[in-house]
Amino acid sequence: MTAKKNINLLIQLLADGQFYSGEWLGQQLGVTRTSISNYIKQAEALGLDIHSVKGKGYKLVAPIELLDEALIRSLSEQKAVDVFPVLDSTNQYLLDRLDQLTPGATCMAECQTAGRGRRGRQWVSPFGSHLYLSMYWQLEAGMGAAMGLSLVTGIATVNALESLGVDGVQLKWPNDIYVEGKKLAGILVEMSAQAAGPCQLVIGLGLNVKMPAAAAEGIDQPWTDLEQMGASGIGRNQLAARLIMAFAQSLSLYEQAGLEPFLTRWQALDAFINQPVNLIIGPKTISGIARGIDAQGALLVEQHGVIKPFIGGEISLRLAQA
Repeated sequence: MTAKKNINLLIQLLADGQFYSGEWLGQQLGVTRTSISNYIKQAEALGLDIHSVKGKGYKLVAPIELLDEALIRSLSEQKAVDVFPVLDSTNQYLLDRLDQLTPGATCMAECQTAGRGRRGRQWVSPFGSHLYLSMYWQLEAGMGAAMGLSLVTGIATVNALESLGVDGVQLKWPNDIYVEGKKLAGILVEMSAQAAGPCQLVIGLGLNVKMPAAAAEGIDQPWTDLEQMGASGIGRNQLAARLIMAFAQSLSLYEQAGLEPFLTRWQALDAFINQPVNLIIGPKTISGIARGIDAQGALLVEQHGVIKPFIGGEISLRLAQA
């Protein structure tokens, strides 16, 4: 077997959080104990926290539930679901295969080596800790119809979480999922389209489930995860299936009726509604009061009694400091 396959098998053997000796692991993989030591180091480089004790062997600091492609397909009733141990980016995997996909096709990975967020930021993606999920969709109405897609996907994410008993989740325009002012998840929508014709889209979601301490050190903003919210009992496979179903349902409705059916729901989930905010657009900062969104998905900001819409990929929204 190749080194990658051996590392994946090693992780499967360690997933239950029990101690296994280097000798026993070597026997299972058909390699030497020295090779096992090297594989352990490579697994740690993927973000896994592995404990080593002389005379006892190796164990994960905490057990993990690995993603099960067949189970997710069954639970979500979506057959076009592919799960990989490691990818550079789930979004990129689909973007490279647009001509082979049908709407709803989904890609997931245990780990991303080049996960990305909005505005080119890195998305911290340790192995087996969170959910990294991307779905393909096509809008016949073209690029103009895609403006509100991250908002709809955010609502779908909250719907999936609430269906599993996770409450208190809010949305930050245009693509973040928040809990008590801390980021739980982020959405990245990427598209391929001509001026005329259908718009092909890849919608990516990174959702924090259980953040390893080492990975947390690389994050430069307030964050939370499902474990901190007391929702550690939700399985990653069950959560993945609910997200896939919620995405497909919301995207189908959006394709038929646009953003209108989602406006009331967005207003109820808006983390910044009626609060003082700053919009950072390049070198310029615009201050005002957040007043929700309009029917095109633009952020509404009130300045001196006048409400203005703002929309675009290079706008950063922040609460104004008291």
